[in-house]
Parts: sequence; structure tokens; C-alpha cells
Amino acid sequence: MAQILNYINVFRGLAILLIIMGHVMQVGEPGSLIHKVNCEIVCGGTALFIFISGFLFQHLSYKFEYKNYLSKKWTNVIMPYLFTAIPGLLFCFCCPKLYGNSFEGLNIFAQIPVLLSIGRVHNVPTWFIPMIVIFFLFSWIFLKLEKKNILYKLLPILLLLTIFIPRGTAEYQDTIGLSYAAKYWIYARYILMGFVHFLSLYVLGMFCSANKHIINKFYDKRLFLWAGMLLTAFCDIYFGWENFTISKTFLTLLVLGYLKHYDEFILSHKKTNAVLDFIARYSFGIFFVHWYWLFIYNQIFHMPNVIPFTNNALLVVWIRFIVVAIMSILSLFLVKCLVKDGNSRKFIGV
Repeated sequence: MAQILNYINVFRGLAILLIIMGHVMQVGEPGSLIHKVNCEIVCGGTALFIFISGFLFQHLSYKFEYKNYLSKKWTNVIMPYLFTAIPGLLFCFCCPKLYGNSFEGLNIFAQIPVLLSIGRVHNVPTWFIPMIVIFFLFSWIFLKLEKKNILYKLLPILLLLTIFIPRGTAEYQDTIGLSYAAKYWIYARYILMGFVHFLSLYVLGMFCSANKHIINKFYDKRLFLWAGMLLTAFCDIYFGWENFTISKTFLTLLVLGYLKHYDEFILSHKKTNAVLDFIARYSFGIFFVHWYWLFIYNQIFHMPNVIPFTNNALLVVWIRFIVVAIMSILSLFLVKCLVKDGNSRKFIGV
């Protein structure tokens, strides 16, 4: 049986906090220096989540059986995705323009499979689900290539793909005036580009899992990783690349190195570790519901997603971050209490 890795569990909790920050804490006019710097700091958390997915996949690959693997992913990933999609679908149908439903006007019964297959419209962060499904379907190929000592030799090429193939954009504004087919392609392309863009992070996660001894070197070489992260972040901002994944790759290795190095220290502080473990256990559920609470918060306080930069802008987004995080956890906890027999994971991912 595979050992439970506390440092990866803590990493998972920190990753979801960064993802929420990327959605909730953006400030400054788009294109301005302050907005670029802000995005470089808080955006790109998906890279960490993908890395963890690859790490855990390889870590548990000793018991891999394709049909059983896909069955578990249906129960633990797809089912909670479908259940937590209900509020987003209702928002799409009840206030389509306010919520940014690109498929307004299409028959509702036709909208449901369309929206669920792309994720990004009814619940913006969940474009991740159709993308990660591609990873699930290709799982046996990853393990076959690993067994043949080919997979990790491809990492340099995959990292180049991450650098030179951007995620692209898929916003409501991009779809205005287009046919339904053209709109759908914009979102489908975003998912496919995301798969290609993040493939290196998934394989890198597998590599670190298969070679866990190398993680200690990340801490030893932390000054090099800090320099790499800051340099790529500077280039991102200066040249306007908006490829947050490059600097976040360095951040991923840094955080992994620090967490592994201080693992015993964290474990010895039981209250701190318990809080981090709680966030980690709720991380997937938080991922599913936090966008709804952001939308509700913005409507109540008449706020845009991106806050104009003023003297109190940082305070405003920090308060919004805390409220969205707390409301996400409370709503998940309530559902978890209502669902009997410990089956809540099938509905909310917790």
C-alpha cells in the first residue's frame, strides 16, 4: 500500500488557495503594469494542481487497472462535477447575460450537454474537468511510456510546448456574434490547448513521484529555483507573455522542496497540520463551488471580477478572498452533514 505523503497533502491545500486567489484577487486595469504584476503573482495556480495530479497518479500506479481507474474517476471526479454544476446551470438559464452564458437562446435541453462538456461557461474553473478527463483516458499510455523508459525523456520537448503553446483565451466577449458551433469551438479549443500546455506539468509530477529522492535537491538548489521563478516572472511582465505557467513551474518545485524539507516540522505542529489537512480534504469541493460564491459576492456588493487599483484595492480583494473561501467551506460542510453514510464525496468531492 502506498504511503500517505503529508507534504503532498499540504501542497494540495496550498494549491487550491492559489487558484481561488487567481479568480478573486485580481486588481488593476487590464494591460496596466499593476495588473500584470498582480496576475503574475496570483494567477497560474492550475499548474500546481496538474503537477499534483500527475504526482498522485504515478504514486498510486502500482494498483492501476484501466477500467477500475476510470470507474473511480467517474465516481470521485465526474459525479461531483455534474452535481455541483446545478447552481451554475441555473445561473446560466435565469440570468444568462449577467452570468455570461454564451449559449443563451439555444434550447435549454441542448444547452445542458453543451455546457457540461466544456465547463467554462457555467462554472469558469471547471474547464479543468473536461481537460483532466483527457489525461484520464490517456493514463495507460503514460504508464506504458514510463515502463519503456520513454516518458521522462520527452520532458524537455513537453516543457518547450508549455513555453511556446499558450493556453489561449475563451471569454464570453470572444463569442459575441458567433454561431453556436463557432462558440463551442472556442471553448473546446481552450480545453485542448490546455491539455497540450499543461502536459509537461503532469509528466513532471509523475517524474518527481517516481524519483522522490530528487525532491530534496529542490530545497538544496532553492536559490537557483528562486532566480528562475523571478526571472521568468519578470520576462512574463516585461514582454507581456502572460504565460504564468513558466514561473509557476519553478514555484511548484520550490514549494515541493520546502514542504518536503520541513515535513517533520509541520507534522510536529499538530494544529497547523490539522488546518492544512482540513483545507486539503476540502480542496476539490472548494474548487467546484468557489466561483458561485464569487459571483454572489460580486452581485451583492456590486463589484467587478477585476477590482480597479485604488488605495484600498488590496484590502477589498483580501476580504473577498476570505469571504469566498469561508462560504465555500461552510456550504460544503453543510452538504456533507446532510448527506448520510459518508457518500458526500460523490456529490461535492469531499
